[in-house]
Amino acid sequence: MKPIGYWLNRTDKALTTYMNNMLEEFGLTRTAWQVLNVIRDTPEAGDSDVLSALAANADAATLTGAIDTVLADGWAHRPAPSRLDLTPAGHQRLAEVAVRVDAFRELSTTGISPDEYRTAVHVLEHMTRNLEMATATDR
Repeated sequence: MKPIGYWLNRTDKALTTYMNNMLEEFGLTRTAWQVLNVIRDTPEAGDSDVLSALAANADAATLTGAIDTVLADGWAHRPAPSRLDLTPAGHQRLAEVAVRVDAFRELSTTGISPDEYRTAVHVLEHMTRNLEMATATDR
């Protein structure tokens, strides 16, 4: 059996590759889609909110580039300096993307029960917290 690190890396690569290919027709990447979700879900979102929420997903330069992309492509706008909000067209287009993302989630969890999924997430969360706590105490 391959170790969990192997499967974590391979799963993340598979998720990213599939999502990037699926989202390409919308002019998005997985990271840009994640940025849009933070903007949608965070009242009066700012760049710092996006960077903080997605720090585990990508580095600051990648996230800043994704913010620039969603602004340039009309998904979002700046209602005030350092603030981000979806445009009306961005809301509509994100709803269209959600249909594809739902199908992606269904595909990626085929043959996995809701209980198995919850267990997998719980195990990964627990492992992460164990290691983060150990790292913090080693300093």
